[in-house]
Amino acid sequence: MTDDQRQELIKELGDVLWYIANLATEFNISLDDLADRNIQKLLSRKDRGVLHGSGDNR
Repeated sequence: MTDDQRQELIKELGDVLWYIANLATEFNISLDDLADRNIQKLLSRKDRGVLHGSGDNR
């Protein structure tokens, strides 16, 4: 990845973070809770041997 590509990626990730933060605020969900629940979901997938991308609820 070039430095220019990295800088563009940082901009886009900032946009994604902004959307997530605003949605969480709108629905009264803390970012800490969101992150904790995601970690628990991923640990559960790891324990069940399904961490390779098939996901849940799809």
